[in-house]
Amino acid sequence: MSKTILLTGATDGIGFETAKKLAALGHTVLLHGRSESKLQHAKEVIEASFSGANIDTFLADLSQISQVLELAEKVKEKYTQLDVLINNAGVYKAPNNLNENGFDVRFLVNTIAPYVLTNALLEVMNEHSRVVNLSSAAQASVALAAIKGQQVLSDSAAYAQSKLALTMWSFELAKQWGTHAPSLIAVNPASFLGSKMVKEAYGSEGKDLNIGADILLKAALDDQFAGVTGRYFDNDIGAFANPHPDALNSEKNAALINTMNDVLSRLNVQL
Repeated sequence: MSKTILLTGATDGIGFETAKKLAALGHTVLLHGRSESKLQHAKEVIEASFSGANIDTFLADLSQISQVLELAEKVKEKYTQLDVLINNAGVYKAPNNLNENGFDVRFLVNTIAPYVLTNALLEVMNEHSRVVNLSSAAQASVALAAIKGQQVLSDSAAYAQSKLALTMWSFELAKQWGTHAPSLIAVNPASFLGSKMVKEAYGSEGKDLNIGADILLKAALDDQFAGVTGRYFDNDIGAFANPHPDALNSEKNAALINTMNDVLSRLNVQL
């Protein structure tokens, strides 16, 4: 059965490879990107490669939370049912780490934007839907002050903390939602895949992107992940595993969500 799947960060890297695999299987794929030209190129490549591919495109800069909300509204205007949301988009470094409001762009894109998007799209998902959050093997305890723009972090520290934060709210929302809601899992697609991000961070070509795309395909569609929620899948070992211990700490998870909600309040955003 064809599913409707929204994939953020779909114009290159793991996202683009995943989009191609989903389209090849006949699913309706909603591509998100922050460059109109890259979005159109991705759409054209996929449609040329797979006859009858059903591709739609959505433009948004995820560092701007107002655009995240607009993205959600545009999706809901066109689609009454979303079967899978894959929060794949992420950044390792930015030209300016702080935005005009003084918040860290790396946390906005990697942690807060997917939190906002997931909540905003909840009304068009159901208990059979899945939310797949792109985590990482790089996870480090989160400095809440950094999320609030009150502490400066290196690129590597911000990345590791933002990915743990993404995993933490995944666990907490899954607990809050219970079983009569979309499944929500965090996935480490594998370490040192050959994405633009890895090349920027480590100067390495990295491993085959298909390793990551294949696990995202499984997380989105396979029975192995059906009904699984509040879990972390580590593709370095090919199995569900424990994340960083902080993600298993309900008090820390709740404090993180409170901090994110405070940031959103300061941005005049209410979920």
